[in-house]
Amino acid sequence: MKKFKWMMVVSLLLVAALYADKPVLKIAYSDWPGWTAWEIADKKGFFKKHGVNVKLEWFEYGPSMDAFAAKKVDAVGVSNGDAMVLNATGARNVTILINDYSNGNDKIIGAPGIKSIRDLKGKKIGVEIGCLSHALLINALTKNGLKESDVTLVNMATHQAVQTLESGDVSAVVAWVPHSVNALDKIAGSTELYTSANEPGIIYDVLAVSQESMMKYKDEWAKVVAVWDDVVAYINDPKNEKEMVKILADRVGISEKLYSRFLGGTKFLRVGESLKYFKKTDNGFSSIYGSSKWVNDFFVKNRVYEKNVDTKRYIVPTFTEDFVKSSK
Repeated sequence: MKKFKWMMVVSLLLVAALYADKPVLKIAYSDWPGWTAWEIADKKGFFKKHGVNVKLEWFEYGPSMDAFAAKKVDAVGVSNGDAMVLNATGARNVTILINDYSNGNDKIIGAPGIKSIRDLKGKKIGVEIGCLSHALLINALTKNGLKESDVTLVNMATHQAVQTLESGDVSAVVAWVPHSVNALDKIAGSTELYTSANEPGIIYDVLAVSQESMMKYKDEWAKVVAVWDDVVAYINDPKNEKEMVKILADRVGISEKLYSRFLGGTKFLRVGESLKYFKKTDNGFSSIYGSSKWVNDFFVKNRVYEKNVDTKRYIVPTFTEDFVKSSK
């Protein structure tokens, strides 16, 4: 009996030593449901389940990109558009996983009296110029028979959406959660005019990994992809809803009631489910390639960066493809 106990202790110590010797993959994540959800992997033990050593580092969104560019982390949760911005500015990365696509959380909110996108002709709109919110606005205007020249853009930091709309200086603002929801809640008579649900796939949210880390630790990153599948399976199970909302709300620091309102506007994707969005086509938003091409052209046109990024080089579907094959 003593020998058995001794062998168990030795086995546990060996497992702990092996786990400790694994590389520590540092992932920067921030306040968007599709990235905050990594907290579930930590709290529910999914990283340990798959034998991968991950350290999650919490940031505001902009600083998370800065940390990645400064090589303080190995990967970062970003939109597909911002993954290209990082590549264009020298922070080379590859997209190995699609976490979700925005399904309504990015919104154009009209001031009292503004009831449609067409009502914005000749009006001022608050938007963070050169960001994906700007791209969503251009899409909305185009689909409603307007051009960018038909409105006046007022450059606005997204977190100032509520104050900007309250000021009366603009007729609409473009923002993502929680700022979009806060504007609707705090400004009586404001109206949701258009959202990312009107154009699914215009904004994908991804895990962007440094090229160096991806090449050096491919097997470990494959495990991270498997972890994500467990995260979304957990989210999708109705019996986990209360605990899931609490985990996410606690991480962000808001009430569970408020956080639950954000979840419907994010379409979380299991790994197998995301495979179809890796379809290699430059047309339309039903593929991350088509979405990224459209945003890429938008960024060059608006001088966010000078030359088009080679999107096909920096989108790597093989992690998803391999996971799907191994799951059959």
